[in-house]
Formats: sequence, C-alpha cells, structure tokens
Amino acid sequence: MSALVLDPSRRKALRSQAHHLDPVVMIGSDGLSAAVRQELDAALTAHGLVKVRVFNDSRDEREALLAEASAALNAAAVQHIGKLLVLWRPVPPKTKAARDDALPAPRTVRLVKFSSSPTHRPTVKKVKLLGNQRVTAGGTIKRAKRRATSIKKKQPG
Repeated sequence: MSALVLDPSRRKALRSQAHHLDPVVMIGSDGLSAAVRQELDAALTAHGLVKVRVFNDSRDEREALLAEASAALNAAAVQHIGKLLVLWRPVPPKTKAARDDALPAPRTVRLVKFSSSPTHRPTVKKVKLLGNQRVTAGGTIKRAKRRATSIKKKQPG
C-alpha cells in the first residue's frame, strides 16, 4: 500500500481539526508493532483523523515511524510536531444491517397526571415502552396494532 498525498489546503484544514484532539494511540519503545498497527488501523477506521504520541527522543526515528505508519495503513501524514504525529484516512461509509422483522428499541417515557386539587403536585411516573406500545392521550399504555393491508396486495402479481 502507498501513503495518501494531501494538497496544502486540505493538510491545513486537517491540522486545525487535529489541534483539539487528544492522542489516541501511544507508540513505545517497540515501535510500530503488529498490535500498535492494528489499534492504529481501528482508530483510523473509526475516526479518520488520529493523533499519535511517540515515546522516542530521536526526531529521525519519529519521522521514519510516521512514514512507515502512513505507508502501511494507506493513510496521509498530516503533521509531525514534537512527539505528536497526526494521521488521516477517509472514513469508509458505514453499512447498516437492515432487518425486516426488527421493532423499535425500548424507550423510557414520563407520564404526568395532574391532580384535581390545585394544591397537590402532579404525579410523575416513568414507564418503559416496548417497540409495539404507545401512550394514549389519557395516559394509558396500549399495544400498537398492525396496519390492515389489502388481500390483493399480499398476493403475488
């Protein structure tokens, strides 16, 4: 794999975005081992822009590490300042596993019933609704009914 190349304007924009980031991956005396490479790959896949701290005093070794990491992970070297390295790789689009029979997740709803007396406080009750339940205007919980569909639509054409 080869490292990505960035134009100066894109590099400047990524440097400004990386300024507020904390280092996600730390590289110790072992260098770019297989475990570090795997963590760095996972971080780039999840975030796209990653700041890496290197615990090494030699600037030449840090530059070599940045070049090796960007080439091995198909990433772009954005910045090398002190012991911090910044890498960028475009985030792959996420695919959503769609299930036809899936119901919405349970959710918590607050039910507020006001008292008939103005001096009493309203009662507040938290209720967990399942995917097929709803709250009526009166505050009761009912199961949602499936929509009636035509028999003609169910038959194959």
